[in-house]
Amino acid sequence: MLVALGDTHGDRSHRLDGRTLSAVREAEHVCHAGDFTTERVYEAIAEEAGRERDATALSAVAGNSDEPDLAARLPETLTVEYAGWTVVLTHGHDRDDTSLSLLARQEDADVVVVGHTHRPAIERTPHCLIVNPGSHADPRGNRPAHGELTQDDDELVIELRTPDGERLAAQTLSDGRNGHSVR
Repeated sequence: MLVALGDTHGDRSHRLDGRTLSAVREAEHVCHAGDFTTERVYEAIAEEAGRERDATALSAVAGNSDEPDLAARLPETLTVEYAGWTVVLTHGHDRDDTSLSLLARQEDADVVVVGHTHRPAIERTPHCLIVNPGSHADPRGNRPAHGELTQDDDELVIELRTPDGERLAAQTLSDGRNGHSVR
């Protein structure tokens, strides 16, 4: 499983709990779409992401609220491969739907994970799925959430889940490379 997080907005701890914490600990890889806020929060999430593997399993990009030292450590965009699928991360504060779609096309991405709005959503574009995992810790009027991406045979199942385990949304990408279908 690949877990997608975003917009933690913490100052000391990872702020993970319930299913979100369990998913991060069990995931093969964790992706964060920015706005940890502090290096301490970044390190706390990295520690949880690597807990079961004795290795850091975290890929992350800078957000617009990250401290300068942390932002300097992290890229603005990052491409991650998961089970043969291409996932691009970006915070999204400086991108609209068109530029996200163009980024997906440029990187030949199946999924773009984006943050910033704190609103959990899965949106279809002509080139990919755009997944905003929301915020597990600072939902700002939305439901707290995270994303779970799992490989099932030749399909990628994308679910948005709350820390208490409720499924908020789901989409499936079928592997037809160069012609994915979405259900």
